[in-house]
Amino acid sequence: MFERFTLVAGPCVLEDDELNLSVARTLAGLAARLSLPVIFKASFDKANRARLEAPRGPGLAAGLARLRRVRDETGLPLLTDIHAPAQAEAAAQVVDVLQIPAFLCRQTDLLVAAGRTGKPVNIKKGQWMAPEAMAHAVEKVRASGSPEVLVTERGTFFGYGDLVVDMRSFARVRAAAGCRVLFDGTHAVQRPGAAAGASGGDREHTPALVRAAVAAGCDGLFLEVHPRPERAPSDAATMLPLDRLGPLVEAALRIREAAGADGVGGATP
Repeated sequence: MFERFTLVAGPCVLEDDELNLSVARTLAGLAARLSLPVIFKASFDKANRARLEAPRGPGLAAGLARLRRVRDETGLPLLTDIHAPAQAEAAAQVVDVLQIPAFLCRQTDLLVAAGRTGKPVNIKKGQWMAPEAMAHAVEKVRASGSPEVLVTERGTFFGYGDLVVDMRSFARVRAAAGCRVLFDGTHAVQRPGAAAGASGGDREHTPALVRAAVAAGCDGLFLEVHPRPERAPSDAATMLPLDRLGPLVEAALRIREAAGADGVGGATP
């Protein structure tokens, strides 16, 4: 499914149908205009929120129904994350790709459950994990039956409240785990705990990191987008404004071509 350079994009958490479909229609238009594979992503539950009272999303049943409406309306393939083994099979009935959150990337039961669905699985690299250590997580999913496993780099803890991105990580994960590696340009600019106990961030740095990651050889991009990020119930400080997505992706594809890859049509050499 990820044979070509791919964009995974959408809001952090599922909202109402109007917003979900508005974002999805924009993504579908971008996919058609650039001949680029695009996957719509959004979470039905944000189980790792910092505060108990923070909004988490519509939940499994309602969330999957909303995701199904996105696919029916736009034809886009779907990605969502799961937090417990019991969610894997239900989610796999609706979405095309299951995602393992970064904080859960070593949870064996979750990884095995995702792999057993037979769906492609994207594992977010833990903020404390060495690139080579992700090979074990990949193998758990691969051995459980998934036909395609990816890793997404999203930065490494630097002190208590910041993240840094090691541009060597794409090549190192690829060499150790034998899989494609995406770059999450929005979670990479998070500042954990910087906003009154919640995650803050610096979205103005996302374009520079995306350009660097593409030049360094990532196999695709993961970007959370929203038409009005400041109003979003989750990750308001880091999501990219939706109207800035197209120009950034176009710039990324030009860099990819200049770096020696063949644009959207093939893998990084």
